[in-house]
Amino acid sequence: MDSLNLFLLIGTGLMFTGLLLGSLSARFGVPSLLIFLVVGMLAGEDGIGGIDFDDFSTAYVIGNIALAVILLDGGLRTRLSTFKLGLRPALSLATLGVAISAGLVGAFATWLMGVDWRVGLLLGGIVGSTDAAAVFSVIKGAGVKLNERVASTLEIESGLNDPMAIFITLMLVGMLVDPDASWGASMLLTLVKQFGLGAVMGLLLGIVISELLLRVRSNEGLHALLLCSGGAMVFALTNLAGGSGFLAIYLTGLVAGNRRGGTGDNVLKSMDSMAWLAQSGMFLILGLLVTPSRLTENLPWALAVAAFLMLFARPVAVWISLLPFRFKAREEIFIAWTGLRGAVPIVLAVFPLLAGVEQTYLLFDITLVVVLISLIGQGTSLRFMARRMKVSIPPSTEPRQTVALATPRDRYLLQFEVEAGAKAVGKPLTELSEQDRTPLMLYRQHQVLSPTENPVIEAGDLISWLAPLAHKPALSDLCHYMSQDEKRYYGDFVVLGKTPVAQLVAVYGVDAPPPLWQGLTVAELFTKHVGKQAVVGDTVRVSGLRLRARSVEDGLVVMAGLKLPG
Repeated sequence: MDSLNLFLLIGTGLMFTGLLLGSLSARFGVPSLLIFLVVGMLAGEDGIGGIDFDDFSTAYVIGNIALAVILLDGGLRTRLSTFKLGLRPALSLATLGVAISAGLVGAFATWLMGVDWRVGLLLGGIVGSTDAAAVFSVIKGAGVKLNERVASTLEIESGLNDPMAIFITLMLVGMLVDPDASWGASMLLTLVKQFGLGAVMGLLLGIVISELLLRVRSNEGLHALLLCSGGAMVFALTNLAGGSGFLAIYLTGLVAGNRRGGTGDNVLKSMDSMAWLAQSGMFLILGLLVTPSRLTENLPWALAVAAFLMLFARPVAVWISLLPFRFKAREEIFIAWTGLRGAVPIVLAVFPLLAGVEQTYLLFDITLVVVLISLIGQGTSLRFMARRMKVSIPPSTEPRQTVALATPRDRYLLQFEVEAGAKAVGKPLTELSEQDRTPLMLYRQHQVLSPTENPVIEAGDLISWLAPLAHKPALSDLCHYMSQDEKRYYGDFVVLGKTPVAQLVAVYGVDAPPPLWQGLTVAELFTKHVGKQAVVGDTVRVSGLRLRARSVEDGLVVMAGLKLPG
């Protein structure tokens, strides 16, 4: 009994310490995942805790389960419109990008360390993919809001790139274990099977699970537990069938989060707690595996590989992968810099250890240093780089509450608080009603006022709306007062997307617009300039005027900020 209590005390004490320090680290721009990893290292055999832990099999199991929960949570929070926006570039990065990164790092490691080319390429495959836990956590904790095109590409890439990294790792482990085996069409079939089965089973089983949960209609805590257990079943079934469980569980979360009303705020809050538990436990265990005294033996090589990956291999892979898409150079630089490595490379580094491949401790130690450098260098500088590369946008006011309705499935109950100076102040409630969005009630000083009373809106009022999620930015704009930072970013004036460009130029412009832009509206101008999927923050200049997208629905600019010449 005493040993059980001691084990419980040590485990919960480490978890509590990591969570406490992780919650404080956001104030200093330090990724919480790095804190958990360091706490685990300090508790390990070379640290003050002196815990001798080298059970790689247990760490592998815990890492897989935790990654599955984190990917499920990431899929639940990805809106279908966002997925459509970032899918093609993310898929290119997740396949071609990972292959290019792995090849470049493999060639560099083979030349630098003089190892067998298969060992070098194995290292490239292990560190070739970005990590969902790191990307989701660091972006969320950085305190900046990225433009949707960049954010969706990064998040979806981290959810899709595991099959390629696993394929490369398993192929090279197989080559090292059995050099005489043939690896032609069978390995290509394995890659197709990983992606194909992962996608099909994730989508189909995601539909089944979401339908079951919609019919059960359990309380929020139980709903989240059912989602986690159902997602874990999808993960295990897909792996048993030979597909990518990581891809399947991410798509299961995507389906469950968007199908027929999706999930409400309370379910997402419960899932957030589970994702925190998963990522903190995983990084603590991985930290316990680290032996810092052994890392110093290969530190120069590890630092060189990390620098090559961050400063050359990843940027080249991003540039080539995104050539067919409309990304600005500064967006590509930021995407390249935010190729965060985390738990996935460490878990992949366990594969050769379990298979008994020679020089695997060398690969494991280098992988750990690459992850640490990535979290320290890239993770802590994400906020600075986002502003430097101008991919961050001022955060919009989020609803006080978002509730998915049983019917109609595409409508949500959204509650906003009206700020002093907002556009809605002084207007009758019924004046704010438009197609597809309806104000249901207004709450003021412990009184509920209905639309039939048509109250005039005041600062501090809570307004509940029935609307699709796509209307959230427009409702936020109505109820939110623009700060000075927002005015500097968007401009002092706001124009509607349906405004003719010629009309703006006639009033404010300094010269005539190009002939090709004659007769276009502001929304059409953005479509012509940036493509069919504009996002908030996209910028167009015409006749000395700067137009910046402020509200976007279905890829079309609804409102734009206007900055005058000079």
